[in-house]
Amino acid sequence: MSSLSLAVRDSSTMLRRNLLHARRYPSMTLNLLLTPVMLLLLFVYVFGDVMSAGLGGGADRARYLAYLVPGILLMTIGGTVVGTAVSVSNDMTEGIIARFRTMAIHRGAVIIGHVAGSVLQSVLSVLLVGAVGVAIGFRSSDATALEWLAAFGLLVLFATALTWIAVGMGLVSPNAEAASNNALPMIMLPLLSSAFVPVDAMPGWFRPVAEYQPFTPAIETLRGLLLGTEIGHNGWLAVAWCLALTVLGYRWSRAVYNRDQK
Repeated sequence: MSSLSLAVRDSSTMLRRNLLHARRYPSMTLNLLLTPVMLLLLFVYVFGDVMSAGLGGGADRARYLAYLVPGILLMTIGGTVVGTAVSVSNDMTEGIIARFRTMAIHRGAVIIGHVAGSVLQSVLSVLLVGAVGVAIGFRSSDATALEWLAAFGLLVLFATALTWIAVGMGLVSPNAEAASNNALPMIMLPLLSSAFVPVDAMPGWFRPVAEYQPFTPAIETLRGLLLGTEIGHNGWLAVAWCLALTVLGYRWSRAVYNRDQK
């Protein structure tokens, strides 16, 4: 059997392991899902009329719901990968990695299994939160099939990028609590982006924080694809951020994992 075939076989086995683990212990996934769902309901039904006034054109809760959902979807990905950092840290500290090293499996299969499992869980989480958005009135009737496909591709690419960063955080964390704390920026950055209000409506001193980070261009691109708003330069910025974070996270994770194997 070739090296590639072995890598695919062992990575598939590790993917099944992670999915079974997530199914048997769903509490963390459910807890991480509650945050975006609660924020969606809170900002729509409690603050919706007030927040929509900042979009111009007067108070309109339905219009604010359409504005909010793309940001919440990307926030969902950020929250889901926190669980990945914790899972990787648990594997590193509880001795399971040492046991895997004694087996005849591909060297990077454990990490690849975590990444593939996390991306799949992120996509499923996005679908669930998106279903809640649709249930309370979100519609994207103007988006074409190609735009829906591009939106899905952006979500998968963004999930892959954040997952590799989360894996690196999990590998360098001494325990699960530290991994959870290290991954908090994945949840905090969407709160400091254009997810809830436009960047133009923010104070001048705060705008660079919201504008020059990965979530804002990804959110604006997703809004453009689903709602027909102007994308401008946000499209290529979102892709550039995703590719840069993927490469950074991959190289970081591989370096730490290989170092710990020596």
